[in-house]
Amino acid sequence: MRTSKIIGSGFYVPQQVIPNSWFNEQLGEDVDTWLRENLTIKERRWCTAEESTADLCMEAAKSALKDANITPEQLNLIIIATDTPEYISPSTASVLQYRLNAVNAGTFDMNSACSGFVTALDTAHKFIASDEQYEYILIIGAYAMSKYLNLQDKKTVTLFADGAGAVILKASSEAGYLTGSLHTEGQYADWMGIYAGGTHQPITNTVVNEKDHLLKFVKKFPKELNPEKWTGMIKNSCSKVHITPADIDHFLFTQININSIHQTLDNLEVPREKAITIMSDYGYTGSACIPMALDIARRDGRIKEGDVLCFMGSGGGLAFANVLYKM
Repeated sequence: MRTSKIIGSGFYVPQQVIPNSWFNEQLGEDVDTWLRENLTIKERRWCTAEESTADLCMEAAKSALKDANITPEQLNLIIIATDTPEYISPSTASVLQYRLNAVNAGTFDMNSACSGFVTALDTAHKFIASDEQYEYILIIGAYAMSKYLNLQDKKTVTLFADGAGAVILKASSEAGYLTGSLHTEGQYADWMGIYAGGTHQPITNTVVNEKDHLLKFVKKFPKELNPEKWTGMIKNSCSKVHITPADIDHFLFTQININSIHQTLDNLEVPREKAITIMSDYGYTGSACIPMALDIARRDGRIKEGDVLCFMGSGGGLAFANVLYKM
């Protein structure tokens, strides 16, 4: 049976470090204490004015290719999952393909917000499983949300950060991908997002002045929403492959709220220590946080060959994606 196997990973974050203390000065109040005690966030990385999403992708891609010990010319497909693209058009993946000299790779971008990487992982596996021309696929979750932050909005500016995480999938007959599923609650699509810049509301001087082109929370999401959806999707995936949540070695979640992660693991009756989290040092990096956490945990020896991983992503839309994977 033709399946896919993760054979390499990499990540990259900008060099510019923004500590919590910077926001204390920017906002004129102590946000550091709340961020540390409630979200574990101590600092994050932001792009400089000269850096953009394609730059982050390039560095993460080079790291993953080196780890997988393959060349750009061996890639058959590049998928970039991002809602902060290099341009509205053309795709960020096409920019990266040229920079990498990945001359044999097709490309496309995918936007399902912060669930993008897991959605791309599920999609890439199905390309490999169904079509023999796909041998190696590069998947990147990338986020440069600092470009879209209102520096006076403490609900968003202290949380969001920049980075990119990449994996290389290879066609294989060994167990890798186990199962996956997607789910959307579209009634929440106008609750959080960047609502100007597309065809609904093109950028104009008026829009810029009103800051509609920046990220904003319109309504507060129910705190139980992610834990409930995550728990249900993970249990359903486990049942499809005849395992229990206890059989999963590591959980990699969208990392905007540590409390949602803990509540989900409590619901699943598994130790909280099974979650791999990185938001304390990198803030919330959207579609990049899951592949970033994967690479960090692979390199420090926490994730080993044969481990069963649960990737659980969610983001604006609201879009949810779950994949179970055996390393």
